[in-house]
Amino acid sequence: MSLRYAYNTNGLTSHRLSDALTFLADCGYAGVALTLDVVHLDPFADDARRQAEQVRARCDELGLGVVVETGARFLLDPRAKHEPTFVTASAEGRARRLAYLRLACDLAEVLGAEAVSFWAGVPRPGVDRDEAWGWFVDGVRALVDSHGGRSYALAVEPEPGMLVEDCDGWARLAEAAPGIALALDTGHCVVAGAYAPEEAVTRFAPSLGTVAVEGMRRGVHDHLPLDEGDVDLPAVLRALREASFDRLVTLELSRDGHRAHEMVPRAMETLRKAEAAA
Repeated sequence: MSLRYAYNTNGLTSHRLSDALTFLADCGYAGVALTLDVVHLDPFADDARRQAEQVRARCDELGLGVVVETGARFLLDPRAKHEPTFVTASAEGRARRLAYLRLACDLAEVLGAEAVSFWAGVPRPGVDRDEAWGWFVDGVRALVDSHGGRSYALAVEPEPGMLVEDCDGWARLAEAAPGIALALDTGHCVVAGAYAPEEAVTRFAPSLGTVAVEGMRRGVHDHLPLDEGDVDLPAVLRALREASFDRLVTLELSRDGHRAHEMVPRAMETLRKAEAAA
């Protein structure tokens, strides 16, 4: 089977969304990982639903699938990166995160998305980790109660340095909050956790809601081009094929928007070569 690749719009921030979608299709991508943000489908815009309908129509024309990503840096607070989260001390802040994720899920349904991906957040100094865990579980359960069991996978992504930073942390969450899939960023496996990227794919294959690939150096959480770093890309793609993974495999290069005109086609070329070698 051939894998289906997508590119994250957080690496296309100097492109209009309509231009980005056409560019991805022209380069052979099967989908787009759409990070809801101020530059691409701001979920808080008055006409967000209409925009989502237009994006859905354009993606249908181009043959692109969609994954919704919710990790925009300053969407909820222009002065604090990624805040507030489910592990923010303020109950009002946690409620804002839940409301945003519910809005993202509503837009995902309009977009016909395969998955909605989100993360735990970083407990700030002075926050008890056990208490933060309880907040996170409560928030995830509330989201599953209101938006689980729909046409998309609700998927939690382990992020190095966050409360849930590896696959074992996700497994603990899945026991406490049934109905959650795994958003596996394979590059993160060389930074945190007990599994090599390809091992994580195989071990957690039945739970995968969406998968990301990129280059990454061992112990350093920097997203790199696919042909750099310590991830064995052919091994990861082989594991995905052996698992019959048929959802989008996304690529996130959020710091490379200034050279997206080079990175988008380069990544597809690298993926095709790696899949041929897998």
